[in-house]
Amino acid sequence: MSNRTVRVNELLQREISAILRQRYQAESVAITVTEVRVAPDLRDARVFVSVIGNEEAAKKGLHWIRGKAGPISHELGRRIVLKYMPRFEFVLDESAVRGAHLLKLIDDLVPPPAPGEQERK
Repeated sequence: MSNRTVRVNELLQREISAILRQRYQAESVAITVTEVRVAPDLRDARVFVSVIGNEEAAKKGLHWIRGKAGPISHELGRRIVLKYMPRFEFVLDESAVRGAHLLKLIDDLVPPPAPGEQERK
């Protein structure tokens, strides 16, 4: 990945987060933009979002932000100058859920020390 692509990814993530905080405070309180991946030609971008709550809340939040893709893209066009404004695809980021699941599996592999037994280091 080129240095320019990395910088554009970070810029878009920061600006999308700012737009959500400023324009959609009440609706986007449970939504976090975790990562943006722009295609090498800068025409398409995948925006990973994390939504606090259960699976139903995550689906609602993802549906809501997909509905706001047009206004968010328009506002981004006013804030930053790019030759092409990428077309955004909002995707639910499940890395935190996967990480928690892996930690649970690791914890299940190592039995807890018996009472009175000293932990080995």
